[in-house]
Amino acid sequence: MGFRCGIVGLPNVGKSTLFNALTRTAAAQAANYPFCTIEPNTGEVAVPDERLAKLAAIAKPASVVPTRLTFVDIAGLVRGASKGEGLGNQFLANIREVDAIAHVLRCFDDPDVTHVEGVVDPVADIETIETELMLADLQSLERRIEPLRKKATGKDKEAMAQLPVMETALDLLREGKPARLAWIADSDKPAFKALNLLTSKRMLYVCNVDEASAATGNSYSEKVEAMVAEQAKDHGPPPEHATGKAGAWPKPPGVVVISAAIEAEIAQLPEAEQREYLDAMGLAEPGLDRLIRAGYDLLDLVTFFTVGPKEAHAWTVTRGTHAPQAAGAIHTDFERGFIRAQTIAYDDFVDFGGEVGARDAGRARDEGKDYVVKDGDVMLFKFNV
Repeated sequence: MGFRCGIVGLPNVGKSTLFNALTRTAAAQAANYPFCTIEPNTGEVAVPDERLAKLAAIAKPASVVPTRLTFVDIAGLVRGASKGEGLGNQFLANIREVDAIAHVLRCFDDPDVTHVEGVVDPVADIETIETELMLADLQSLERRIEPLRKKATGKDKEAMAQLPVMETALDLLREGKPARLAWIADSDKPAFKALNLLTSKRMLYVCNVDEASAATGNSYSEKVEAMVAEQAKDHGPPPEHATGKAGAWPKPPGVVVISAAIEAEIAQLPEAEQREYLDAMGLAEPGLDRLIRAGYDLLDLVTFFTVGPKEAHAWTVTRGTHAPQAAGAIHTDFERGFIRAQTIAYDDFVDFGGEVGARDAGRARDEGKDYVVKDGDVMLFKFNV
């Protein structure tokens, strides 16, 4: 799997421009007025990974298939979205369907581009969007909490497991904090995920800066980074029901500095000219690469590979995935009939010139159902159905 990343933000911050650049399409209309994006546009992009190219150079397969990620361009939210303002209900529903949120923030000055709030202030923009998401979550949980308490009083096991998690989220929301700040025990993560809260989504702040600031950022993006650093300290003690349980505080939101204008230019250039353009702008790589890496880190995703004469293929799974479930990412029959997985570390595959060389050197391992897939593993699944 890849992951679905929803691009959100206030109107006129560069969401659709960034989406068009990232997906190399013109599917989303970019215009200087609110709500130019009415339906969520979806685009898939190949995940750049130099390792796949090296594996293919060794194995010389007939085709090379990178893993893919999906971007969803969601129309601009405004103050009052939680109450339906600006088509808010529809857009909030779209956000529920994504794995992570890329919140695009205007970090540039341009008198020709209007700002819905009248002033450029990315931290205030974060607070506006966050408030709407928190209000929507608060309304959702307050409708559900009493029926759940009644079920828990009646010794319903599912309700008893979910109630303390819901109460933890509610306490945070009532304090004006997003649910993703909650300390959640490992054993409670399925119940927490089942709440499907907007503010529990992993958050990535995309600072859309002017072209001159693309390599270094600017005073606006620095304010965002400072806010995230401060928010990371804002942890109270774990909730009482978490005593004795394994768990951890969540990762803070990621921050990526990108110039949507530059990404739009890169998207129009032939591949051979992109490197020259990036060098001229003082950039080591396109913003897309940075955005994907930040998203992968945020969601704890890893990549494994399958390599053969027909195809070299990259696959993405969540960190901690066991071998049978990784096989299931390829085909459900592979998981259902899983026997074992021949596994070669990426470095060993490259150093020994491929599968045969790695196997002859004793670097190919047969792993069973309990094996946890590592980033870069080259795997061959044995199954029987």
